[in-house]
Amino acid sequence: MLGFLLSIFSFAVCAEPPMQPFYAAVMKMAPEGKLGQVIKQEEVVTAVKGAQAWRIAYISSDVTGLKTIATGLVVAPTSPAPMGGRPVMSWGHGTTGTAQNCGPSQIFNPVVPLNEYFLLGGNSWSDYGIPAIEEFIKEGYIVVATDYQGLGGGGRHQYTIATSNGMDTINAARAAGSMSETGANKKTLIYGWSTGGGAAIAIAGMPDYINQTGTAWDNLDVIGFVALAPEDISILVPPGKLNQAAADKYFADSQKMFLNNVFNFTHTAMFYWGTQAAFPNLKLTDLFMDEGAKVVNEILDNKCMHASSDTFNFLYGSSYATLLKKKPSNTLAWTEAMLKGGVLSVKPLAPVQIYFGSKDTTVPPIMHKIYQEQVCKLGGNVGRMQLPGEQTHFTTPGVSRPFYLSWIKDRVAGKPLANACPKS
Repeated sequence: MLGFLLSIFSFAVCAEPPMQPFYAAVMKMAPEGKLGQVIKQEEVVTAVKGAQAWRIAYISSDVTGLKTIATGLVVAPTSPAPMGGRPVMSWGHGTTGTAQNCGPSQIFNPVVPLNEYFLLGGNSWSDYGIPAIEEFIKEGYIVVATDYQGLGGGGRHQYTIATSNGMDTINAARAAGSMSETGANKKTLIYGWSTGGGAAIAIAGMPDYINQTGTAWDNLDVIGFVALAPEDISILVPPGKLNQAAADKYFADSQKMFLNNVFNFTHTAMFYWGTQAAFPNLKLTDLFMDEGAKVVNEILDNKCMHASSDTFNFLYGSSYATLLKKKPSNTLAWTEAMLKGGVLSVKPLAPVQIYFGSKDTTVPPIMHKIYQEQVCKLGGNVGRMQLPGEQTHFTTPGVSRPFYLSWIKDRVAGKPLANACPKS
């Protein structure tokens, strides 16, 4: 039966995913301009009270220094801006997929509170929406939500390359600030979940990138970073000097952790695909069988997260791991790339607050525990709060909302914050 299905797959006529006119036009544009420069925008109707919204395309860049185009949403109050302007909240979303049509701004009604596929009330094939959007608009904040590069703006999406994704969040803030319609001031806060949480802590450790001039909106006053269950697989690389033995151990350990079901396998395949997208000198056939590389490329180039997982399950059932080589090659170069694209161990530019659930098996809490330990030793201020009850990865955004809303409000107000690092 499997052979029959694969023979059908082999002869299928495949088409690129359909794109709405806004994104189809953006994909033909060149990534030229200042970081954060808005190169296309259109109004979006929203039912959020007191809000106005726009789809935007703007200039960003990636881990290798290349300019890129990212798309996203800007949402601002309709009331006149106060004398001092409005702060900007920049949201980094979690996993949606790797195809061009997986950007959350492409949903029919995108400006809504976070709507999750897995939870009751989820009404789409993908997670979309912006957490606490109604509360932030009521407070008088501007909210911008990037899709990340490769999810509507052309190019291949660098999934889980936290450095690139983090650049997209800060350049989104520059884009929102530069729009005369928003009435922004320079106060900026980054918040994100899962992959977006990794983006938040990655950009927190990139002060030179944030403070550079010659952008569309210079001199940002970054006041904090909120990370909900932040993902950073690269942090699991064994400490000490990176060598072949350490790289092999990293691959063996991470695959053991993330290949236990087809859902986690899909995330792993996307991680490898996204890394290769960022570092084209790497080859998927280093890690996948020839058939696996072909199938993974075809699926991830055309489908979003849950559809990809369903396709792997339909075609391979419990045999999905056979797509991978039993002994991957070139693992040292892959690990070096993953470290370069991961969260750097650098003192954060502003306080970081992490929220997580004790039952999170999608992003094991050890990831951000190690991050906290590393950057606290460097003098950073990193709080880490386990949420009440037995929260999973997918209940974390909703349960954490009252906590991060209070934390953010205090940062905007300029209230002093004690160092939240664990006392040794």
